[in-house]
Amino acid sequence: MGITIVDARGWQNTLDLATGEKIPASGPLVEMVGGVLQRHPYPGDMDPGSNRWVSDTAIDLIDRYNPRFVFLTYAAQYFAGRYTPMTGDERTKMISDAFLEAQRFVDLTGFTAVMVGTGDMTPLRGLVDATGIDGLAVCTHWSTRYAGLYNPSPADMKFLSEHPHIEKIVSREEIVTLFGGTPAQAPRVPQFLMLSREGYAFKTAGILMKTPVMIPSVNSAIPLHAPGHTVRDITGIRGILEEDLANRNVALIVMEGVGSDEFAWPYAPCLNGTRWCFYEPSEAQYLTISSGRHRFLDYPTGYKDFEEDDMTRRYPFSGYFKSIPEETFGGQFPGKSISVGNKSMFMHMVAGADISVECFARNLYNQGTMAVIHRQDKL
Repeated sequence: MGITIVDARGWQNTLDLATGEKIPASGPLVEMVGGVLQRHPYPGDMDPGSNRWVSDTAIDLIDRYNPRFVFLTYAAQYFAGRYTPMTGDERTKMISDAFLEAQRFVDLTGFTAVMVGTGDMTPLRGLVDATGIDGLAVCTHWSTRYAGLYNPSPADMKFLSEHPHIEKIVSREEIVTLFGGTPAQAPRVPQFLMLSREGYAFKTAGILMKTPVMIPSVNSAIPLHAPGHTVRDITGIRGILEEDLANRNVALIVMEGVGSDEFAWPYAPCLNGTRWCFYEPSEAQYLTISSGRHRFLDYPTGYKDFEEDDMTRRYPFSGYFKSIPEETFGGQFPGKSISVGNKSMFMHMVAGADISVECFARNLYNQGTMAVIHRQDKL
């Protein structure tokens, strides 16, 4: 059973991760993790100290748990860049500060760093308005480039296929074939998937997030800092971790919203997808890195997740995740592992680490911090 500890500025509750119900939980690991949360309140997604919080929290947890594998995400520059107008100098400083935090973590812990940038950002050039079609267009999970399409009329298909800012429309059958999908996965894939051109985001019914000022570029390749290693695409990053962990402590560091143009450490380009599918910063990108295989079909972009919501839904603190993903690196690593990041939900789901600590924020609203203890048998 996963134990969740939610800390709202010093007020803590322990809950069952799967059901969300309050549970009595105690023991040295629960006390240790609860203390870490109390010492490190989350400043907020848009706060300049957000990335420093990641380093400080991870270092504190390392001092007490002594893990061999650490999964870190620095995401402040992604959230701020996406929604806050910045000058070039302001963005440069924010990204520089993020790399300084990563370097501070490495210097203080001695961990070997494998760092990947999730990809460049580009200014929003315009919206592809799909709200007036006869069928239904759906954007999910912060995606801007991809939108699902359901029951389009012939007029819809003509309008969309001729739209100057839509690059491609892909059928469900092509998606399932490309990713080797199973019959059980196929119904959750949208009938069609629309791809916008770089700089354009889809506007669909039900979008609650405010309009961004910058969005992910079409990142066919992303930067990978992995001294002594060469990999063709992001499915090979897991192998690097396995090799390096044979004789050293390793930190996998994900630098959100940073691509080759702004990556401050030495790097080699790494393919960020396959064929026409290039990952945005998403659970698919993270799970592909963590598991070593493409995971687009776990939660297909543009699927109608609202049709799956009901009163018996599990994992209420995990957003759109319906279960704990299989084959994650931390979940299969026999040594001690932790994950820390300022990207809520992802840290306790995509890393598979024994202990995760993350911001407890939804749609940029700070509600505190949250930790999940997946394993208690390694202390």
